[in-house]
Amino acid sequence: MIRDITIGQYYPAESPVHRMDARLKLAITFIFIVSLFVVNSFVGYGFVLVCLALVIKTSKVPVKFMLRGLKSIMIIILFTAFINLFLTKGEHVLLHVGFVTVTMEGLLLAIKMCIRLVMLIVGSSILTLTTTPIQLTDAIEYILKPFKKIGVPAHEIAMMMTIALRFIPTLLDETDKIIKAQQARGADFDTGNLIQKAKALIPILVPLFVSAFRRAEELAMAMEARCYHGDEHRTRMNVMKMKSGDYRAAGLTAVYVVAIIGLRVAANFLPLI
Repeated sequence: MIRDITIGQYYPAESPVHRMDARLKLAITFIFIVSLFVVNSFVGYGFVLVCLALVIKTSKVPVKFMLRGLKSIMIIILFTAFINLFLTKGEHVLLHVGFVTVTMEGLLLAIKMCIRLVMLIVGSSILTLTTTPIQLTDAIEYILKPFKKIGVPAHEIAMMMTIALRFIPTLLDETDKIIKAQQARGADFDTGNLIQKAKALIPILVPLFVSAFRRAEELAMAMEARCYHGDEHRTRMNVMKMKSGDYRAAGLTAVYVVAIIGLRVAANFLPLI
């Protein structure tokens, strides 16, 4: 389960999505997330799914590797479906047993919410899977640059966000090593009730926190040894520039936005959609 988490990982490949400007990828990811909340019909979700599949194919990231990250949030997806299924009221009742009532509206909403969550996770993971930490830091800093005028430390915020994101795979790998080491010493993490399982996590959490603080201290010393002083007099070897492929991607994104708005308007006039 630990190795199934793909958040924060980078998958090296030679694809148009990898070569795309990181600033544009951040903007497109934000637009994609917003579009998932704009769409409210199965036809719209089908259109978004087709676009997402085309992007995944263009990125050359294996679909199995990308879908593997869904295993870690399956409980959240099922819980969301459960809440919407049994707590949504409607006129068309499908099942009524005691205080449990399942309606057609609740069933449709549960399906839509699950589809939305799955596409949200998969679509957002494309950003980190196709963008290096340095590119991601520069893109976040560029977007936050206008806020420097009001005293916002754009570079420091971008650096902290990127380090936190990139520490996720490192800590997951460290957790996996600690679990295997404890199991080799006879630790049992699968049997017992909920309280016993929670107590069994103590031998994992303590060395994990110690390892995390040690890695953070080593990172701070390494940055200090390289005379890192934040954004003060900082230059870049690779300056981000928009290329022809980026402009084509921006144009396709504009077409995507228009199509999403059109599908939302059509859904208001055609209830069957």
